[in-house]
Amino acid sequence: MTSASDTNTRTSTSGSRGTGTGTGTPAGTGKRRRPAGGSTALTAALLAALLLLCLLSAGIGAYDIPLGDVLASVQHRAGLGGAALDRVGESVLWNVRLPRVVLALLVGASLGCAGALMQGVFGNPLAEPGVIGISSGAAVGAVASIALGLSFFGNWTVTVCAFVAGLATVLLVYALSRSGGRTEVVTLILTGIAVNAFAGALIGLFIFFADNAQVTQITFWQLGSLAQATWPKVLAVLPCALAGLAVAPFSARKLDLLALGERPARHLGVDVERLRVVLVLVVALLTAAAVAVAGIITFVGLLVPHLLRMANGPGHRFLVPGSALGGALVLVAGDLAARTVAVPAELPLGVLTALFGSPFFFWLLRRTRRKQGGWA
Repeated sequence: MTSASDTNTRTSTSGSRGTGTGTGTPAGTGKRRRPAGGSTALTAALLAALLLLCLLSAGIGAYDIPLGDVLASVQHRAGLGGAALDRVGESVLWNVRLPRVVLALLVGASLGCAGALMQGVFGNPLAEPGVIGISSGAAVGAVASIALGLSFFGNWTVTVCAFVAGLATVLLVYALSRSGGRTEVVTLILTGIAVNAFAGALIGLFIFFADNAQVTQITFWQLGSLAQATWPKVLAVLPCALAGLAVAPFSARKLDLLALGERPARHLGVDVERLRVVLVLVVALLTAAAVAVAGIITFVGLLVPHLLRMANGPGHRFLVPGSALGGALVLVAGDLAARTVAVPAELPLGVLTALFGSPFFFWLLRRTRRKQGGWA
């Protein structure tokens, strides 16, 4: 009987899952077992880097706040001593900077974790949440609410419409992909591609009929940004993010078994269809919530799991929570760069992640192709 721990050394069989859309290198590819201490050290390094970056991000900006003052203010609010800042400093830190930092943490963790789950479920290193239409579906909901001037939920109308549309799109894609009580990965991906194309056409139509002010708002939303972060938005995304991030790690062992192939996984007791349904819904929850409050931010869910897999191997016990930490780290760093690189202007966060993510993705494709001597 093959144990779950064998997946780190037997991942060469995972190519039998054949999605037909990947590079021939399954998401679970790995050639040797990494020591357990490696993942512990890497987790500690990610946590330390994330904490330091959050503190720096809270202090750096048009109104600089020294790191010591940030710590003192946080201690004061927590009742652990410290001292409050002046009125302007307190307002900037607690009403502008910290909501933005916390929202970046939640959105980045959601996208990173969703990417790791997608690659595990599809057995394909090119999989990411946008593949099954979540991002484009949420974009249709947001763009439609802006172009049609909807105001059912006041200032929350765009966010609610984006979230509901994202979830509805995933359910539609999954329903269209089912046949005979089963869902084939290839069919799911191809259906997602078709839905993405249709969503793009709908977005284009809404933009065509929108006025100049609406087009500006739509464009800003599509490019992705955390500039409008507030504590209410943090509270809005928090339940979805925490629920998805709490459920995801429990699938790690089953994803390791699934990397062996669907048939071996079934023999080892994995209900593949049920696992796929649950994880697609978790991915939809995480991604729709993130897109609803931050717009479309690309490449985080694609590249972060790749980097961690290269650093520590394919085991999902580390990869799933590690991708959440890595995604949070990348997005906090990206948001800090977006608002400081071109002062006084602010770069769109989605543009910045794509600008740095696409060259890395191209390098990754070249590296994979060179190591395998061509695509399988």
